[in-house]
Amino acid sequence: MSKGPFSGILVIDLTRILAGPYCALLMAELGARVIKVEPPPTGDDSRTIGPHIKTKSGKTKSGYFMSVNRGKESIMLDLKAEADRKIFEALLGRADVLIENYRGGAMDKLGYGYEALTTKFPRLVYAAISGFGHTGPYAQRPAYDMIVQAMGGIMSLTGHPGGEPTRVGTSIGDLTAGLFGTIGIATALYDRERTGRGQKIDISMLDCQVAILENAIARYVATGQVPGPLGTRHPSITPFATFKTADGHIALAAGNDQMFSKVADVLGHPEWMADPRYIGNPARVHHADDLHRDMEAALASRPTLEWLARFDAVGIPCGRLNNVADVFADPQVAARNMIVTADDPDIGPLRMQGNPIKLSRYEDPKTRAPASDLDGDRAAILRELGL
Repeated sequence: MSKGPFSGILVIDLTRILAGPYCALLMAELGARVIKVEPPPTGDDSRTIGPHIKTKSGKTKSGYFMSVNRGKESIMLDLKAEADRKIFEALLGRADVLIENYRGGAMDKLGYGYEALTTKFPRLVYAAISGFGHTGPYAQRPAYDMIVQAMGGIMSLTGHPGGEPTRVGTSIGDLTAGLFGTIGIATALYDRERTGRGQKIDISMLDCQVAILENAIARYVATGQVPGPLGTRHPSITPFATFKTADGHIALAAGNDQMFSKVADVLGHPEWMADPRYIGNPARVHHADDLHRDMEAALASRPTLEWLARFDAVGIPCGRLNNVADVFADPQVAARNMIVTADDPDIGPLRMQGNPIKLSRYEDPKTRAPASDLDGDRAAILRELGL
């Protein structure tokens, strides 16, 4: 079992797919014991979602499932069956946290909504993660990541001007809900230390998308204009984008006039500092397309790595445009232990994403416990419960 600030905390993970499992994964990464309760007969739907990895016996397992459910125990329970409800309630009697990601009202129908549980288990922290939360006109509607990306506005900001609607390349609708859920749980556990009582955390995936609109909301309020997609450009700072070089792309950000002066010098165009189009950030933002063309014309003369060395030498924030294979090979990623290994008994060592929360009093091991097989910990859990 991993050690961390949540050591001694028992989390019941009644979630599936991504938002809830990711929240529970973070709790496990921070030291909590997580018991994943899965419905019969097939468990979490994501066990069937690809990519699939072949086992030593020739069968397959979901790499997707394993990446967000590592280090958890698994027990399969039918919450409509009396015998399994007894087991579930015995788990709740020992639990500190319950995480569920059913749509609003579903847990109440089972008799396990917050109001029912808080009376019997007053110290229980109840975290509900759903598409739209437990209040409002959409409370009982289902949702997936793409739905809340579309409804929350972030899809309208992603892609290139005039292009088709574009989904953010990772499931940011699910992942932000998992992150905010973990923050909510940590907050509620801290509050319980002072008050002795748990509470309900109501996380809406749509709320989380609105919460991360930051600059877009500020621009709309300030100007009344509806923001749209800008490719890789920043709406308020220029230059702040990716640019073509002789052999690829470079990401470059010059956040003030002093930095832009250095950029102009490195590119061999100190005269840009006297060009009325580029004097001051507001002018550069207004003439962003002109500056982008001028910069790419200069950058076309050398390869990416050479430009990176030149910009690094004068302190300009810059970086390669990495694909996923490049990320795996990046020495900084390796130094920060952001690719870890879980040794699956049926497959062998599997590489997956690490934990970005680095704590000075706790180790960040290079290995993790694998994801359990469906119902793989049932016997041990029942023995522990005396059942």
